[in-house]
Amino acid sequence: MKKIRLLTLVALGVLFGSVANAQIQKGNLMVGADLTNINFTFQKQGNAFDFNLSPKIGWFIMDGLAIGGYVNFGVNTTKNKDTDVKTSSTNYGVGAFARYFFEDKNIRKLEFSKRVRFFAEANAGIAGTNPASGASTNGFNAGIGPGIAYFITPNVGLEGLLKYDLTVGGGNSTTANRIGLHVGFQIYLPSAKAKQIYREEKGRK
Repeated sequence: MKKIRLLTLVALGVLFGSVANAQIQKGNLMVGADLTNINFTFQKQGNAFDFNLSPKIGWFIMDGLAIGGYVNFGVNTTKNKDTDVKTSSTNYGVGAFARYFFEDKNIRKLEFSKRVRFFAEANAGIAGTNPASGASTNGFNAGIGPGIAYFITPNVGLEGLLKYDLTVGGGNSTTANRIGLHVGFQIYLPSAKAKQIYREEKGRK
């Protein structure tokens, strides 16, 4: 909990403190999450709830290129009002990712605003999908796809990512192919400022 509090303070301190001129410079951090979907469904026969969250943190090893780690968790619950039977399914994932912001002049021409940046992201790790009934797959996971970031402030970007995802392993089905639209946000932290705030908060203990 202390680490989460410190990370939150770092993010807020940079967000409302000095503004970085370059969000994707070497040495900067990116912290945020993809929200695949959050849905509540209310029907006469039953209710359903869907939620998927994928927090991630990355480090820019060079201008425009970040590598990092992520975790993913999703749950779906459904309750039938007639039978009062409740079913649930889960999916999970953990691994590493790499993100590259395009610098090609032809691609940059497509950016319709100074606040917009196009990028590509790839990931590899372990994942699984385990529905209450039907096919389940658990094993090696890899994904790749294009994305777009719209910076509502110099340090905060709203993002959309269209990704093809493949899981290969064991379960009722040995292969699962998915195409998903991920919507989320990232906070871009200048490393010097982040370290300064972290040291200040840690020194107060």
